[in-house]
Amino acid sequence: MDEPFAALDEMTRIRLNEDLLAWAQASHLTILFVTHSVFEAVTLAQRIVVMAANPGRISETLDNPRDGPRDEDWRGSADFAGRCAKVSQALRRTAEALSPARATR
Repeated sequence: MDEPFAALDEMTRIRLNEDLLAWAQASHLTILFVTHSVFEAVTLAQRIVVMAANPGRISETLDNPRDGPRDEDWRGSADFAGRCAKVSQALRRTAEALSPARATR
């Protein structure tokens, strides 16, 4: 799925994320989901792959296991915020590796 919810309003996007999680868990399917949203990646993924550009390649892979529900209460938790911070840091490392001059600013 390549950014299927990107053009949606936030309330619809959250609802569809919840529906997708429920469907994936019930069907036991593996889904490859592409997103530019750190929050969406942390909400949906068991594994997050950070990509670098030109040429496209994997720069980092982060495990994102979660035993409990990925619901609204969890999205407001310190655990969720910490996971989002780790993904954001991986994105920054990737961006800095692509543009070392910007990293010194």
